[in-house]
Amino acid sequence: MIHALRTRPALATALAVSLLACAGSSRADDAPAAVPRTPAPEGARVYIISPSDGATVSSPVLVRFGLSGMGVAPAGVANPNTGHHHLIIDAPTPPAAAPIPNDAHHKHFGGGQTETTVELAPGTHTLQLVLGDALHVPHDPPIVSEVVTIRVE
Repeated sequence: MIHALRTRPALATALAVSLLACAGSSRADDAPAAVPRTPAPEGARVYIISPSDGATVSSPVLVRFGLSGMGVAPAGVANPNTGHHHLIIDAPTPPAAAPIPNDAHHKHFGGGQTETTVELAPGTHTLQLVLGDALHVPHDPPIVSEVVTIRVE
């Protein structure tokens, strides 16, 4: 019995050292896998039809989306050369290698919508469109509009 009590701390220490050694591993195969990206056709572009850059508008703001060189498909539908719109409001362009967030600054239009009405507080705001694939991931290369800056009265 005394022998068992003496070996338990030694075993616990050995186990802890082994776990720490494994946790510190930096092998390439331990890195998270890259999110697969859907190829974008050459020349495809997304743009904001309205409001125009520099416009002064009142809230709610009607935002109309434009797309050329591709078609619109709902989220979850993986047809070639299609995607759906994401409206970025007052935020930087999201990273291309991950799904586009879904929050107050990143609006998803997974139903295939091509316009929306947004409530914006008075002041200056930026709007940008990013086309996402069936899984909300930007295409490769990303199809991103110019940033439109508006003033809401």
